[in-house]
Amino acid sequence: MAAWTWRFEKADGTQVEPAVPPEEFPTQGDAESWIGENWKALLEGGADQVRLSEDSTEIYGPMSLHAETETETEAADDGA
Repeated sequence: MAAWTWRFEKADGTQVEPAVPPEEFPTQGDAESWIGENWKALLEGGADQVRLSEDSTEIYGPMSLHAETETETEAADDGA
């Protein structure tokens, strides 16, 4: 059975210990629901971005935990 896990990083890609203890998730949806519930605490605890992996394969990332940065990026993309 696959295990879905998060890696927590500073903006420069350095791994950090998360403020909220993570777990291994049975599905991608479970992992994404968990990050949706905990991203603010993770951000406040020192993580700037996360990467999602299935077993040893990175699925996506880095994904910023800074909501205002994502909004500014989306606005800039709309103007292109």
